[in-house]
Amino acid sequence: MYELVRAGERTFYIECPSRMGIWVEDGGAVLIDTGNGKDAAKKAAKAIDENGWTLKAILNTHSHADHIGGNAYLQQRYGCPAFANGVNAAVTSFPSLEPECLYGGRAFAGIRHRTLEAKPSRCLPLDDPSCPPLEPVPLPGHCPDMVGFRTDDGVVFLGDCVCSPETLEKYRLTVMHDPGLAVETLRTVMGMDAELFVPSHCPATDDISSLAQMNIDVIEDNAARILGLCGDGATPDGLLAAVAEEFGIDLDLMQYVLVGSTVRSYMSWLADRGRAILEVDGRRAVWRAVTE
Repeated sequence: MYELVRAGERTFYIECPSRMGIWVEDGGAVLIDTGNGKDAAKKAAKAIDENGWTLKAILNTHSHADHIGGNAYLQQRYGCPAFANGVNAAVTSFPSLEPECLYGGRAFAGIRHRTLEAKPSRCLPLDDPSCPPLEPVPLPGHCPDMVGFRTDDGVVFLGDCVCSPETLEKYRLTVMHDPGLAVETLRTVMGMDAELFVPSHCPATDDISSLAQMNIDVIEDNAARILGLCGDGATPDGLLAAVAEEFGIDLDLMQYVLVGSTVRSYMSWLADRGRAILEVDGRRAVWRAVTE
């Protein structure tokens, strides 16, 4: 664990639960994502220091805590800037936004946990002139404005746009901000060329197409199963309970927030496709499936 693996002439990744990339130019290192906290960041710093590199910048694929968790430590240690795309730059700078967006209101103390909320770090947008010259690859779906990065030696870091077969089999309903965009992203990824694809949570590969298709199939199956649970009408919390039962999910506070947000995202996608409608019935909100 935390082994440094060469991926290209100037590109490496650190093998760990939330994989981190390193691109090196003239002894200066650019780190792609920083893991879930200080301990992961220390392992990245060790790899950088042992190779005599200088950490020049951090690029974050997206603003989830397991990808930006080490930013604050590394910025304090090296004084380097961090960069992220779109809303991710704002959430990385003000990470309390993450649990609030997932919850849909002011986040109470019980969900302001390191799983959802990293320490704040100074983050600039990718169009800032000082941003390193790695090509951003748009990968929206799992997270708004998520991007990957393509290095000049043909390595593409994919962030969280694909899940491993083991994760899909175990969890099925993985965290998703926009399932429709995720499907579009995965279809785009299937057509990409690269010497090596490096997802954050599954093994690197030179052929991503079959895994991308597997992820598409699961998302579409999830949508059909969730729609089927609406029946003649289900309140949002009633639907969440039914989804938890259907997918075998034990809801604690974190799962209530993450699964609840994901179910709402699926229902928004279904509503935009004309497959579901949210009605206010008396004093209740009720999701209903639209029969064709």
